[in-house]
Formats: sequence, structure tokens, C-alpha cells
Amino acid sequence: MNLTQRSVSSLFWSILGSQLTALILFVRTVLLARLLPVEVFGIYSLAGAIVYLSIILPSFGLGDAFLHRSPESEAEELAAAVHFTLKLLFLLIWGGVLILLAYTFSTGSLRMALINLTIAIGGYELTHTARLVLTRRVDHRRLAVFQVLNAIFTSLLAILLALHGADLWALLITDYATLLLAWGIFFIWQPVWRLRLNLNPQTVQYYMSFGSRVLFSNILQSTLDKLDDLWTGAFLGNTQLGFYSRAYTFATYPRRLLANPIDEVTRGAYAEISHARQLLGQAFRRSSLLLIRGGFFLAGWLSLVAPELILLLLGEKWLPMLSAFRLMLVYTLLDPLKVTLAYLFIACGQPEKVIRIRLVQVGVLAVGLLTLAARLGIAGVALAVDLMLLVGIGLFFWQARALIAFSVQELFLAPLLALILALVAGSQLPVILGFGSLDWVALLVKSLIFGGLFALILYSLERRLIKVLLRELATIRPGHLQTPDP
Repeated sequence: MNLTQRSVSSLFWSILGSQLTALILFVRTVLLARLLPVEVFGIYSLAGAIVYLSIILPSFGLGDAFLHRSPESEAEELAAAVHFTLKLLFLLIWGGVLILLAYTFSTGSLRMALINLTIAIGGYELTHTARLVLTRRVDHRRLAVFQVLNAIFTSLLAILLALHGADLWALLITDYATLLLAWGIFFIWQPVWRLRLNLNPQTVQYYMSFGSRVLFSNILQSTLDKLDDLWTGAFLGNTQLGFYSRAYTFATYPRRLLANPIDEVTRGAYAEISHARQLLGQAFRRSSLLLIRGGFFLAGWLSLVAPELILLLLGEKWLPMLSAFRLMLVYTLLDPLKVTLAYLFIACGQPEKVIRIRLVQVGVLAVGLLTLAARLGIAGVALAVDLMLLVGIGLFFWQARALIAFSVQELFLAPLLALILALVAGSQLPVILGFGSLDWVALLVKSLIFGGLFALILYSLERRLIKVLLRELATIRPGHLQTPDP
């Protein structure tokens, strides 16, 4: 299949897999929130933040080097073998050091979580080569199947253990289950790529050179993702981190539903058309239009019905996370754009621009945590994250004009107007009509008002754009593709 066919097919499988996965994980999160103490989520989140932040070092930007098209990485079998070999060596060193540090500087439940997450996540990372091969081919069907099966398998195990009285192990078991399933699907059952070791000097030199350019950017991105968890756990305690981690988890479900699959597909597509400015601009425009409109709708709806969702689904003990949850929805709105813009720069061989922007973002986040979070608790942490993201998005768009042509007004104006008007109507009309209680009826009424008005305003403002996008999709749907390969 040509790139268009592969992109459409991959997008279908990726969105389908992400939606099913998000639904399953949502049910799991709700049930575990009712079954487990708040502080257990805090311990697990703190250990996870440490592991995921440090694992950037053995990753060393190797994945970006593998996806970036160059003479040294053009032969897929050789490039994959060298990638796996380097990843294996780096992970062994990282795992040994982190386990030693966990034994030395941590105790109790945190030590247990650190050691087990290091083993489980490190083992899962060894499947990264196979997953990258599929991403490079823009073939996401098996990745989507893995997502869904993993969500089912891990959810059943976690809920079963929680029902039998397990606390921390009800969460840790999900990482071990993911490790076993990933090896089975990618390396044992009809292997995506057969394991082999290779340290070809030219390819190793290319990986180390490109990886060193991307590594600092990835460290900064991981810092941006995990610094808030580390700060909250260190200065506000496990219980507050438990509230914050669940607020973040629920606020990022819209990203799992739509943004993650689009970003993963465009990542491979950007790499393939990185030298064609017009095609690159078209790919960015189409994906961004969908990301922004879907993100604004889902984030607005969640913000409106947040009190009902928390009280009715999670229980009264989780109400302290309401303010942080609503503030985190700004992150839901814009973070997918930050990700796709970063992929755009890396695909074009300009990771240094991403580094500079992320360095500014880390500084903004650090200042925000020291000022806002110290005074406002987890709501201040969420505000600091939002401020960091807004600064980064602005800088990314400013720099992206040198690579592609786009209109900020076209991307944002219509969905922003629809969001504001639908939120005002959705918050005021139910009260006027007498549906002010926190119950299922109020949730339904708010949802109908917001959803109907948002869709109506967006369609009235963008009727022509919607018809053009639908016509383009109709010409490239799987099985009826007429678009030539770029």
C-alpha cells in the first residue's frame, strides 16, 4: 500500500484500538478508585515518575534515530538489530543502577514499587524495536490489537487482586502483565521482527550521533511530564499525589481516545514525507484540525460534568481533586498539538529547536511549582502545568512557520467560539430549568445541551471545511483509494 493507504488504515485501527482501550481503562480506573486507598495511587505514581523519568537515559533517542530516514537506517533489518542491541545494553546498565539506588535510598512500599517497576518496564522496553518497526511501516493494526488485549488482561488481573484485598500489587501486576503480553504478541506469535544482535560500526555511530541530538530533548520532555508528580509526591505527600494522579488520568482520557492514535500515525508519516513541504503542511493541517476540534469538545464536556462524574463514579472521597481535574483539562486541549509539533521538527531533522523550547518550558514549570503549587496545592500544580504548556505551544507554532504554512485562525477560532458558548449554555440552562442537583439527570441534561450546541455552532461556522474534509476522506477510505503515492 502507498503512504495514504497505510495512513488511513493505520488511523482506523489506531483510533479503534485507542477508543476500546480507553473505555476499558476508564472502567478499571473507576473500580480501582473505589477499591483502593488514595495513598496507594500516590506511591505507585511517585515510583512510576522516577522510573519513567530515568528510563529516557537508556532510550538515548534511539527510537527517533530508527524512524528518521537516512542511509544508515534505510536497511530495516540491520537498523532494527542494532537498535535492539544498543537498547539491551543500555537497559541492563540502567536497571542495575536503579535497583541499587532503590535498595540504598528508599524503604517500604516505595522501594518495592521502584524495584518491580524497574524490572517490568525495563522488560517491556525491549519490545520497543518491534513496535518501532510497525510505526516505521505505518502499520498499526497489531499495535491496536495489543492495546485492547492488554487493557482487558491487565484490568481483569488488577480488579481481581483488589477484590481480594491487595493494594499496591493490584497496580504493579498491570506492568508485569503488559511485559508478558507484549513479548507474546510482538516476538512469539508471528513475530514482527526476529530477534538478532548486531553492532555494525556505521549504524552504531549514526544512532549515537542522532540519539545524542535527541536525548536532551527527550529528557526535557520526560521532565515536563513527570516533574509535577515528583514535586507533588515530595512536598505534598502520597495522598495529595493520589488525588493529583487520578485528576491527571481522567483529564487525559480525551487524549487517549483521539490524540494518541493520530500522533502515532502522523509520526511515521511525517518521517516519510519530511522533504516535501506541501505534503507535510497538508498532513499537519488535517491532523491538527481533527485534534483541536475533538480535544476542545471532550475537554469542555468533561469540565462541565466534572462534579457529577467524580461524585457518582468515584465517590465522595475523591471530590478534593475537582479543581485540579478541571484545570488539567487545559492540558488535554493543547498537549496533543505539542506532541505532533515536536514530531514534525524531529522528522525534519531539527531536534535542536525542540530542545530550546522544552528548556524554556522546564524553566516555566519550575517557577510555577515553586510559586503557585506551594500556595495552592494540587490546583497550583495543575496551573503551573497549564502555564508551561501554553508557553510551549506558542513557541512551537512560531518556529513551525519556517517548515510549513498554516493558519492559527483556521485552527482555533471556530472551536474556541463553540467551546465558550456551549460551556455558558451548558452551565446556566440546567440551573434555570431546575436540574441543579448532582445526579445522573443533571449530567445527561448538561451533556445534551453542551454537545448539541457545540456541534451546531461548529457546523454553522465551518460547513465548507467539514464538507471538504469529508470529501477528502471519502476518496481515500480503505478499499476505495485513488490517491497516488506522494
